[in-house]
Amino acid sequence: MSLRDSQPKTIRLEDYQPPLYLIDKTELRFELGEEETLVKAALQFRRNPNTEASAAENTLRLHGQELVFRSLAIDGQVVSPEHYKLGAEELVISDVPEQFLLESVVAIKPQENTSLEGLYKSRTMYCTQCEAEGFRKITWYLDRPDVMSEFTTTVEADKKLYPLLLSNGNPVDSGDMSDGRHWVT
Repeated sequence: MSLRDSQPKTIRLEDYQPPLYLIDKTELRFELGEEETLVKAALQFRRNPNTEASAAENTLRLHGQELVFRSLAIDGQVVSPEHYKLGAEELVISDVPEQFLLESVVAIKPQENTSLEGLYKSRTMYCTQCEAEGFRKITWYLDRPDVMSEFTTTVEADKKLYPLLLSNGNPVDSGDMSDGRHWVT
């Protein structure tokens, strides 16, 4: 892919549509691994009161790239394959309620991510770059600048390989696990 091919697509104001759903809270857990990283996301959704969608519109469309699907649940119930469609860059879930908790697990490979977007590994350090659309390489999400959310992020890793963890700015809590791993929120 050349630099010319990787330029962002122009979005014109007349093409813009507000999202049908908003995400009030985002809780992420990164389980960093040398072969793959699991990303567990818990997203609290509600219908956007500022949209003119019909009451019958109950389909959620999320962005994603290079994600390996592991699981999907709404309000603690596994979403059956008949209710979602998984594409290369989109997850479409039908029959979603007005408000709900969406829990997903995906696997990503930061050590193979050379795009410098999303979560990637630079030598011995994991880094993130989510602007403008890099977050879609981390988990399924409404990856657009007008969807604001309160974030809580936890990072878990092998304590010997990664003795220092930083997540979400200033640490709120941390701890050791019995298997030689540790975490920080």
